[in-house]
Amino acid sequence: MTDDTRERYINPYTDFGFKKLFGTEMNKDLLISFLNALFNGRKQEISDVQYLNAEHLGDGYGDRRAVFDVYCMAKDGSRFIVEMQKAEQEYFKDRSIYYSTFAIREQAVKGREWDYHLDDVYTVGVLNFEFPHGEYPADSYCHEIKLKDVEDNHVFYDKLTFLYLEMPKFTKTEDELETMFDKWMFVLRNLGRLLERPKALQDRIFQKLFEQAEIARYSESERRQYEESKKVFWDNYSVMKTARDKGVREGLAKGRAEGVLKEKTETVRRLQAMGLTIEQIAQGVGISVDEVKKLLQ
Repeated sequence: MTDDTRERYINPYTDFGFKKLFGTEMNKDLLISFLNALFNGRKQEISDVQYLNAEHLGDGYGDRRAVFDVYCMAKDGSRFIVEMQKAEQEYFKDRSIYYSTFAIREQAVKGREWDYHLDDVYTVGVLNFEFPHGEYPADSYCHEIKLKDVEDNHVFYDKLTFLYLEMPKFTKTEDELETMFDKWMFVLRNLGRLLERPKALQDRIFQKLFEQAEIARYSESERRQYEESKKVFWDNYSVMKTARDKGVREGLAKGRAEGVLKEKTETVRRLQAMGLTIEQIAQGVGISVDEVKKLLQ
């Protein structure tokens, strides 16, 4: 955990920090630089973005709403949903897909004929966790997802793209940073822990980022908002860590119990193979006759 007495720059994993750096008109050049580094030639370079309404309601009364961290549109009509996901959720993928539908549906033309033409929609997830069950290799942290044909693996629809960044997997040091994408990953991963601006981040865009991230420059109101946002972040972190640690302990206990049962079963079967009666096995192992019978089933 960050030592608050020496904290110089905001933590971008907090709601305040992420929106301060990427969700304001004044700092949209930071967002543009990050997106261009992320796409790295896979998409036409973004020169400007327009911030869109980040809160979306369903079509009917009582429908669920979606509130994006950052939602914007490029000059070519492409829409970008950029989310900082601080903790793993059971239905994270479902949530990500659900959110993308708002950027699709709002393109529908109302009141006149429409040919269903859609502009590109990109959902970018900056994840402060790893996908569970080792879904991706340990050295793979950037994932581009599209709709594909399962038979021949060709891209069936290329206007809906999901990009996920597993931040804990990015372990490059300052000396290992080569590309602009490396630099952005490094600064997002480490900003809240840095006390000085790294020499490898001398690009003009990072000069602005560090200026905007420096807590000492904030007004009293901004500092209060950041402290409240940081408290929520660490509270959530504590809850998730407690749940994870409890799951590990319960898993170990279950594993030990299963190990004992397996060993006991193997012992009982070996004794039976030696010709001992059930009563003799029970006495030798120190369990009841009924339990011996269950283990032999």
